[in-house]
Amino acid sequence: MALEIIESCVNCWACAPLCPNQAITEATPHFLIEADKCTECLGDFAEAQCASICPIEGAIINELGEALNPPGSLTGIPPERWAAAQAEIAAR
Repeated sequence: MALEIIESCVNCWACAPLCPNQAITEATPHFLIEADKCTECLGDFAEAQCASICPIEGAIINELGEALNPPGSLTGIPPERWAAAQAEIAAR
């Protein structure tokens, strides 16, 4: 049971200080969560603190590969609307 930070992480440092287990470390190309230290904040908080502060949708995933902040969850823009807007901009 551990979370993972993936390549969309921008190394903003928002998550590292919040981790109650000090499981998040600076690395290249992006931060890493040490699996042996990560408890997903179970027993300490209602939700994983790293995901609660992360400003990047999809940057933190669970063991099933599911994003804790899935696309659209932070911006409120549904993924299909975002894709349509990007296609419209690219067509110009």
